[in-house]
Amino acid sequence: MSKLMETRFARHLINGEWDDGGVRESSFNPATGEVIGEYVKAGADEANRAIAAAKDVFDNTDWRFDRKLRARVLNSMADAFEARSEELVEILALENGKIKPEARFEVGLSGPTLRFNAALALTDTGRAAEAVKGRMTMVVRQAAGVSGVIAPWNSPVALVLRSLAPALAAGTTVVVNLPTATAQTNALIAEIVAQTPGLPAGVVNFLIGGRESAGAIIKSPDVPIISFTGSTKTGKSISADAAVHLKRMGLELGGKTPMLVFEDADLDEAIPIIVRALTTFAGQFCMTGSRVLVASAIASAVRERLAAALRAVKVGPAADPSSEMGAIIDKPNVSRIDAVVENAISAGATVIVRGGPVTEGELAKGAFYRPTLLEVTDSQMDIVQQEVFGPVLTMQVFESESEAIAMANDSEYGLSAAVFSTDVDLPLRVALQLESGTVWVNDWAVLYDQSEEGGFKSSGQGRMRGLAVIDDFIEYKHIALRPGHTDLTRG
Repeated sequence: MSKLMETRFARHLINGEWDDGGVRESSFNPATGEVIGEYVKAGADEANRAIAAAKDVFDNTDWRFDRKLRARVLNSMADAFEARSEELVEILALENGKIKPEARFEVGLSGPTLRFNAALALTDTGRAAEAVKGRMTMVVRQAAGVSGVIAPWNSPVALVLRSLAPALAAGTTVVVNLPTATAQTNALIAEIVAQTPGLPAGVVNFLIGGRESAGAIIKSPDVPIISFTGSTKTGKSISADAAVHLKRMGLELGGKTPMLVFEDADLDEAIPIIVRALTTFAGQFCMTGSRVLVASAIASAVRERLAAALRAVKVGPAADPSSEMGAIIDKPNVSRIDAVVENAISAGATVIVRGGPVTEGELAKGAFYRPTLLEVTDSQMDIVQQEVFGPVLTMQVFESESEAIAMANDSEYGLSAAVFSTDVDLPLRVALQLESGTVWVNDWAVLYDQSEEGGFKSSGQGRMRGLAVIDDFIEYKHIALRPGHTDLTRG
């Protein structure tokens, strides 16, 4: 294991050097509450130094013009992340609370994401044509400048690379702001990136920060691009600040994934998927399946089977191989989630499975919250409309296909949805009417780097995967040429 991770002192990476500027604080294991290391928290000074380094490299090196170099670096970075995947799994499970299969799933996304974007670096080249006789028109796609990448704590490895990889493929230089809740994981990510063969110092700069460092990046006139993953509320605030400089904005924001279960659904397959959609990452996922909409004819069966399955979920630390759902990120969030549930019950929600904080035994030392299922009849309740970011599921009953679609779309969010049915035509018919950037049929959380991912409505703008992923980081430039032409009629 690297020296950086052995000492567990997480620092920033600025212009190729480790930097310990900022306030020194502690990192915790959410499963036990124990201190696992220390880190320095960046402020505006660290952010501004990182921005200056990134701008200098962008302005004064060939990085933005050398596609082959960028492709080689991204492929080498993929190799580096895969070679150290088990280190990442261990620290992610320890610090983030994920059970190891989930941590391994997240880390496993690294290589494919980096390699897909390596290919984009070589193929996203623009176009040229003879517009009229003797005149050429050329459209080139160029890096837009320094990118500010702001990623969340819930999936730090996957979500930072999801933005960093296309930023590098496009030829931008990058300042990454990662949250303090995953400081030790951030440090290992930064170390792997810094040691990638061929990557010039200052192309990628990492900060362990919060609002102050992120704010400096967002407001800087030297950072024309912001790629942000996080809550809708924060995304709107960032957009307002960035609008002063008319920045390019790529935003993947909150979600409230409806899972529509029709009368002909195969419940033997659907119930385990719905449980996994709620409990993966302990419900701390923008695509968490937090709303189940059920046809009235099968409502009793779904209610009974879901309740039994959720009660059986074994909550526990990542260190225990038998754990089926890990910890919440910290105890304040446990309290926040439970307050949301209590408010919903007071507002009329029916308790099917209460779940809630673990308050007895060894697990009481950690930030554990058992899955909860509430049945509601009013779509306007806060528990239906607002993102909980925890393992809390609401159940609603519908009578018709049109009512199910209307119920699913009755939300400011539109990130993802799922449809369960064995009918040949119904799933696609319904999917086309759902106001959602991703729709799964008889499945959940199936994502491909070559397919666009992003939200409708308040769930964001731009796309974080697919061919469109690079659009947030480039400018189009039209060049008109008059090279002349050959007149074949002249002797």
